[in-house]
Amino acid sequence: MKIKYWLAVVLCLFANTARAELQIDVNGAMRDPLPLAFPEMIHEGFWVGQYAKKIRGVVIADLERSGLFRIIPENSYIQELTSMDEQPAFIDWKAINAHALVQSSVTEIDEKNLRVEFRLWDIFAENQLKGQSFTTTKDNWRRVAHVIADAIYERLTGEKGYFDTRVVYVSESGPATRRVKRLAIMDQDGENHKFLTSGAAMVLTPRFSPNLQKVTYMSYSGSVPKVYILDIESGHQELLGQFPGMTFAPRFSPDSSKVLLSYANNGHTNIYEMDLKRRTSKRLTYGTSIDTSPSYSPDGSKIVFNSDRGGNQQLYVMNADGSDVQRISFGAGRYATPVWSPRGDYIAFTKMANGQFYIGVMYPDGSGERLLASGYLVEAPTWSPNGRVLMYFRQDRGSSRSNAPVKLYTIDLTGYNERMIVTPADASDPAWSPLLP
Repeated sequence: MKIKYWLAVVLCLFANTARAELQIDVNGAMRDPLPLAFPEMIHEGFWVGQYAKKIRGVVIADLERSGLFRIIPENSYIQELTSMDEQPAFIDWKAINAHALVQSSVTEIDEKNLRVEFRLWDIFAENQLKGQSFTTTKDNWRRVAHVIADAIYERLTGEKGYFDTRVVYVSESGPATRRVKRLAIMDQDGENHKFLTSGAAMVLTPRFSPNLQKVTYMSYSGSVPKVYILDIESGHQELLGQFPGMTFAPRFSPDSSKVLLSYANNGHTNIYEMDLKRRTSKRLTYGTSIDTSPSYSPDGSKIVFNSDRGGNQQLYVMNADGSDVQRISFGAGRYATPVWSPRGDYIAFTKMANGQFYIGVMYPDGSGERLLASGYLVEAPTWSPNGRVLMYFRQDRGSSRSNAPVKLYTIDLTGYNERMIVTPADASDPAWSPLLP
């Protein structure tokens, strides 16, 4: 879906030099969320009011879910804003300890289109930080809400947002002996859900392109796994090939021109790089060990993967041509499913130790290991496009593993703010999209 709004007005005024600019330090330790006031969106008419209510609700939900913002309850507001031309009475907003204020409106242009506007104010510096106006079709209201949330997030944190994104995952249903696994897609908040495959063939491990709305995934319609590339926008699907012994779908290179694959050949599992245009591949690892789940660094110069070449599953980094292989994990237990952060600063992984599973991160040289989530089964981390949040799947201990629910969760890089994403059925193997174009 191409975005259906046009940027009409962009206003950005910066804080005066007498006071430091309002900004959340997302690199520091976990702190109290920023108090943000967000009055009802200015509007006229009942039906326009319904859109105003829905748009505001989605923006608030996005910001609160990040864990960085706290929306001050409306019943404490002193000033009532009735026009976008009205200046905030800053003393009234300071009185309720609001650090920032969102002033917004929705106007009906015609029976199909809306105009949505917002302004973000720094209450203590008493100036406007950002303002935008959008013209959009009425059925695109949710998309505009995510874009507004991203704009507020970016202005107050200094980093790109991640709300205007989608997640592809494996939807699971049925008994353990006849599990139906379908490819599904939804917005990052669990809305706009739809299935992409029928369930006639089992699907596994979808992977999003870092800069395109395309995914790779594995499908078992027979005994040999097949790999497909699916264009989310057009629905066009093409077969990449059949790969015996493959357990994970390929991952795209940063420019999406290549993919990394791991599959068995002559009894050995090694990593290969395939050029998608020429459909030619070259082998990157050699030996009798099992080398699998490779992931590129954001600049394409390095590859992280896991291997049992040292006796048990550990993480290794090598150059993109397969040279200079270095082990980076040395903690107790086994490591798997590494994936490089879009920022390049961390590698996320699954760890298995002492009968528990963990989701963790470490620096690319292996230092600074931190475990963010743990449980009976937590696995398959995927990064938000700004590299600040991880999504993964979790299965808690039930009366038996076969009947315990499998759900998607997110957690931020500090290890706080773990939240479940509601899905129609069980869910596993998430893959987070880049920001929508």
